[in-house]
Amino acid sequence: MECPHLSSNISGAFDSSRFPNGTPSSWCCNVCRSNKSPWICLTCLMVHCGRYVNGHAKKHFEENQVLCVSQRKGEKHEKEKIHHSVCMDCSSYSVFCYRCDEFVVNDTKLGQVQKLREHLQSLRNLGNTCFMNAILQSLSNIEQFSCYFKELPAVALRSGKTAGRRMYHTRSQGDNSVSLVEEFRKTLCSLWQGNQTAFSPDSLFYAIWKIMPSFRGYQQQDAHEFMRYLLDHLHRELQYSRNGASHPVSPQDGVRLSSTDGKCCTNGTASVVTSIFGGILQNEVNCLICGTESRKFDPFLDLSLDIPSQFRQKRNKDQEPVPTCTLRDCLHSFTDLEELDDTELYYCHKCKKRQKSTKKFWIQKLPKVLCLHLKRFHWTAFLRNKVDTYVEFPLKGLDMRGYLLEPEKSLPGSCLYDLVAVVVHHGSGVGSGHYTAYGSHEGHWYHFNDSTVTLTNEDTVRKAKAYILFYVERTGQVPSDTSL
Repeated sequence: MECPHLSSNISGAFDSSRFPNGTPSSWCCNVCRSNKSPWICLTCLMVHCGRYVNGHAKKHFEENQVLCVSQRKGEKHEKEKIHHSVCMDCSSYSVFCYRCDEFVVNDTKLGQVQKLREHLQSLRNLGNTCFMNAILQSLSNIEQFSCYFKELPAVALRSGKTAGRRMYHTRSQGDNSVSLVEEFRKTLCSLWQGNQTAFSPDSLFYAIWKIMPSFRGYQQQDAHEFMRYLLDHLHRELQYSRNGASHPVSPQDGVRLSSTDGKCCTNGTASVVTSIFGGILQNEVNCLICGTESRKFDPFLDLSLDIPSQFRQKRNKDQEPVPTCTLRDCLHSFTDLEELDDTELYYCHKCKKRQKSTKKFWIQKLPKVLCLHLKRFHWTAFLRNKVDTYVEFPLKGLDMRGYLLEPEKSLPGSCLYDLVAVVVHHGSGVGSGHYTAYGSHEGHWYHFNDSTVTLTNEDTVRKAKAYILFYVERTGQVPSDTSL
């Protein structure tokens, strides 16, 4: 949220000699000496522990509130100066205001919050933001997508009273103070600029906080849900830019948007997001009573695939092992004819009432980048459980021709896809655990684990329990994985 108390609660200048020794994440509370969850007061630069340790940071604020009341008569002008309500997490560098009781996303006019972050500061994990890091690393390895943004010019600067502030284009979000496209562009540029030190996506993260309120805070989030929100908001912002704002839609020699790309959008206006990730599904429903057939075309940016139930069963040691589930099993389950149950009865316009029916999906148009989400989290009565089944997937030559509505119209070898990135969830639940990513770059596979990037091999990638798979349409002749 936009905090109105920053200017009156932040020390004018930060004296380095007043900071404790060591890295900020290891600083100790001035009261209990705990080094768990240290927070620094931005008024007096004293370090205290967070509310989930012994809560001395909050007590420090409350004690100064009492002091403020006792001095109200004689020193009214001191009221705002002694609140000590704004503090910074020494591990994630997030800022919290106790008076607002909320995390802070804005800064002072002099940019004091960011200056302190830079002083105290890898795509680094800002709290539990590995879900974001894994998606950013995956998208950055999709060459035609990341190149488009990296080649965009920087956002123009305003003149006059607002000089030095960026010109933003998020009218569709009702927020003119941030540009997701610009922050995403800067993040991708920083990831591949060749520095040995890790990059921290602070600005992008705070832009996401403003535009996507459901991702505020530092709790763990679903990487697939984040990816969908990110692509959707990038698409909307680029749409607005194309319809009249100064932000260019396509850099020189960038991705060209064809007239058919508009069909992959809900409102018919294409962007680089729908041009690359956009495909079209045909949803075919048949009434089992009168035989009436209903067809509907739905645009998609990714396909969410169930892991078939027969592969989810846990067997005892004395029972025969379950066959290995493959990506083709998941794709067949998605496109197979399905009879809708009683909770999903289809309204038949001929019968004039809800009737039993069957449903089948066909792919009418394949995207340039095929994103496949394996549905590993399922709700039970009270919990969201994880399906930990290993799903075998090809690194090269995924053939999607058999799932097309009209496969005979496609040329042989024209529907082959090669893997470029994988997102993996480690742990037992969506609200916990850890996300990492594998990405292919210039013929080599890398493992991205927040600030750590290591060279790996194809066998390691194949053994990963994938959560999200990114396949790129093949343009040249590459050997296929014949095992799948």
